[in-house]
Amino acid sequence: MENTEILRTAPAVFAVGDTYQIMVPVAAPCLMWVQVGEEVYYDDSNGILRSAESTHRMIVPMEELDREKKYTICYRKIIERKPYFTETEDEVRIDFEFRPVQGPDAKAYHIADAHNHVEEPVAAAENFIKKNGPIDFLILNGDIPDHSGRIENFINIYEIVSELTHGNIPTVFSRGNHDTRGIFAEKIADHTPCRDGHSYYSFRLGNIWGLVLDCGEDKVDSHPEYGNTVCCHAFRKQETRFIRKIIENAEKEYQAEGVQYKVIIVHNPFTRMHNEPFQIEDEIFTEWGRLLREHVKPQVMICGHLHQMFIEEPGSETDYLGHPCRLVVASKIRVRKDETPECYFAGAGFIFSNGEIEAVFTDNMNSEQL
Repeated sequence: MENTEILRTAPAVFAVGDTYQIMVPVAAPCLMWVQVGEEVYYDDSNGILRSAESTHRMIVPMEELDREKKYTICYRKIIERKPYFTETEDEVRIDFEFRPVQGPDAKAYHIADAHNHVEEPVAAAENFIKKNGPIDFLILNGDIPDHSGRIENFINIYEIVSELTHGNIPTVFSRGNHDTRGIFAEKIADHTPCRDGHSYYSFRLGNIWGLVLDCGEDKVDSHPEYGNTVCCHAFRKQETRFIRKIIENAEKEYQAEGVQYKVIIVHNPFTRMHNEPFQIEDEIFTEWGRLLREHVKPQVMICGHLHQMFIEEPGSETDYLGHPCRLVVASKIRVRKDETPECYFAGAGFIFSNGEIEAVFTDNMNSEQL
């Protein structure tokens, strides 16, 4: 999509629960809403349209957008917002086609640890697409920005989504540990999908059910690197309660009619053995693994964080806390200023077919060995 005066990228259609959160970064204050069929969904706060946001969010029922297969982004640029007689420009409408995940088979591409790079992760995904055909959804699995110290870093999320989805297919997003660092880390939920303010949630795309988890930081809260700014232990305890609620509601979640595939998407492979000071929360992470293994029974857990590419089975040498299923770690980045290209990046495509999930590793250099 060519950028308009207001839209900085194409919209991102994030899958959250049974909704799509259509999110759009903008270059100037504006009012925004989306039309799906005859229904209109606003970015508002208790009936007041937002205009001071640099990222707009409109929440649309999945079944509605899946049925209509198109949506229209509508906005009015603010001239001056006043207590009385606010001045706005004329309405602008931009149409987007939408292709929901439907049918027995699907393909996705997974990117994590882009660390502010856009061109190289996109190239890795495009190499998968060239060999395997169009993807049906995109997975962004943490550390897409290098940190949250600059609000401008969040645009990298939307640039990758825009290049690979063009606003036409869904995206699943998960937060990484680098995303928790910096003054704007407390604002990341305003610029990324979340459910009731939480960065962990379930989603459903066709016959695929997924659970997005968030480990928070990768060291103990008291580590001096964080300067007393995190409370991730309490956050993880709250998340444990959420996993238990998912299990209690299994018939509407992973045991719902039509679910054929169950996936876990989490930045940090939390059940794997880590070196110090990264081996943390053994009790909580053991419980997460047990709950998922005994109740949810997923087929794959997709991770990044380690900047490596491998597949690991439960019971392997580095299965420290009890993998809930097969583990696929799929992100590799190497930046060297004295080499061309400057950045090497690898990710993974996932092919859902005949009840099986196949991982296909690709990189931006189209290498045979990753």
